[in-house]
Order: sequence, then C-alpha cells, then structure tokens
Amino acid sequence: MCRCSSPPALAPRLAGVSSLSQDFRPQPAFVSEAINRAHRGAVRSMQRVVEETGTPHPYPDVVDKIVDQLHLGPAMVLTGAGVSTDSGIPDYRGPKGKMNTHRPMTYQEFCHDRAASHRYWARSFIGWRQLDRAVPNRTHYALVELERAGFVRGVLTQNVDGLHAEAGQHNVVALHGNLDTVSCLDCGLREHRDGLDARLEAANPGYLETLLSQVTKVNPDGDVDLPQSAVQQFQMVGCLRCDSARLKPDVVYFGEAVPEARKQQARAMAAESASLIVAGSSLAVMSGYRFVLDMLASGRPVAVINGGPGRADARVDVLWRTQVGPAFDDLLDALGL
Repeated sequence: MCRCSSPPALAPRLAGVSSLSQDFRPQPAFVSEAINRAHRGAVRSMQRVVEETGTPHPYPDVVDKIVDQLHLGPAMVLTGAGVSTDSGIPDYRGPKGKMNTHRPMTYQEFCHDRAASHRYWARSFIGWRQLDRAVPNRTHYALVELERAGFVRGVLTQNVDGLHAEAGQHNVVALHGNLDTVSCLDCGLREHRDGLDARLEAANPGYLETLLSQVTKVNPDGDVDLPQSAVQQFQMVGCLRCDSARLKPDVVYFGEAVPEARKQQARAMAAESASLIVAGSSLAVMSGYRFVLDMLASGRPVAVINGGPGRADARVDVLWRTQVGPAFDDLLDALGL
C-alpha cells in the first residue's frame, strides 16, 4: 500500500543576499556544512549572468560558415532550452527566461529539506501534464533530418523534456536526464512518471480539477507556481517497493553531478564528431560548457546559434545571434534538404 505523507514543517532559514529576488533570498540551513556549501555553490551557478562578449558573424555569410563546418564531417549538436521554447517550454536565461522570477530547487534542498521536496511534487503534479503535452518543433525535426543525411553525429541535450527522442533523433544523450522517469532515493526502484502520476491522482481526488484552470505556464524544470495552501493540501505517495516518500525525478539538479556513465556516453559522441554546434544554450553551466572547451582544445571548430549572449561567444569559431528555428530552416535549405 502506498504511504501518504503530510508536508513537514519548513526547515530553518539563513539570511541570503539582499539584492536577490525573493526566490533567491531564503537559504536552507542544513545539518552539514558540506551540504550548505554545495547548496550555496549551486545557487551561485544559477546566479551567473552571461553578458555579451562576442561579435556575431553577419547574415547570410554565417550560414555558409556553418555549412562548411558540417561538410568537415558529422557534427555533435549541443542543445539547450532555446530549442524547446517553440514547443511552449520556457527557458531560464533568455529574454523572457524564468530565472528572473523562479529559482530552481537545488539537489541539496530536494534531498535534505523534506518541505522543499514536498513542495516540488505538489507543483510538479500540476505542471507535469502541461509538459507532457508539449510536442517537438521544427528545430527538433531539422536535427533529425541532419542526422539522417549524415551531417550530425548525434545530439547532446541539456533539456529534460524528451522531445529530441520523440521527434525521432536516433543518437541522443540527455545530459541532465529526463522527467519521464522517477527513482526512489532509498531503494533505487525506477518508475515511469505516468504510473506515479496515476497514483498521485488517486491520492489527491479533485486536486487537479481545482488547480489546473488557475495555471497558465509551466517552469522549465516541469513544475508550476502554487500557493502554499495548495502545497499543504497535497498528499505524496510512497515508493512501490519500499514505501519511501523520497522519490526524485531522474534529472540532474543544480548542485548534483552528472552520472559518470552518461558523461562517458557524451564524451564518446564528442570523440566521434568532427565539430560542435551549440544551439539554444547560453552554456552558463559547466556540464555543457566543458564540451566546448574540449572541442576547442582539440582543434575542432565550434559554432554557436543562440538568440542571446553565451559564455563561449568570445571563444568560438562561428557565432550566429538568432533564434534557432529560423536558423535551422536556413541550414536545411543551404544543404538542399
């Protein structure tokens, strides 16, 4: 039988940086200083401001430069949230990015602050069905065409929405995981999100009907903003095997390391690729940025296609400041696809 747990009391808080928004100011006080340091480091990573440092190449010359790069051999494409915005999933750091108003939960908060994880599941229970309705857009399908034509070795994505695979991408590594599976932090049992969702719906009759009409937008991490009263009403269920309520979506949180096996998959793809194209990412987090640095260190060209400034702009060989959808339309046309 599934165990329903009531939300625990909020953990004690430390004073944060006063210049930050309300979402950034509260800092949980964890029992271990090592956990506190890791949490603070994760928050600093979120706060990183990416400024304009590069000079974009002019259009249409930039199209020819990337086409020439693709003719060197199959490229690896590193995608970020900007690829999925046309599917209705907001990004974090774009012009309308949610990072200005919504701070994602850190790994330390999720694992060591039971009130925080309970809040996540209440908000995610509502947000999941909106994210699950998202469908691939023209950029996802353009990358499938480029892979089938031999111009793309594979896609390394920082997104957790599963839309590349849904579009038909054959070789895709989800660097930060995928929201469609959940794992128990105590016994390790994995469960598909649809199964958990059905159990949550049974434990919370009428919850969806009451709140869905009030929600218009989902956050990039798959949850929505809810009033505290709605969070308190939510009932969490337990693991199917051990009944623990410590269930976690199979995604890499800020402050959490990418699993080693996944890093090895990504490195293998990079090793087999003639170049790198970054699409829709500011590269603010190191997990993606390191692949740019590795490619450049090996002497292979790197191109960036992004609507806003990025961390690697001053370093890369080609910089195209534009939205990714129209950019890949131009590339397909130039390649005769």
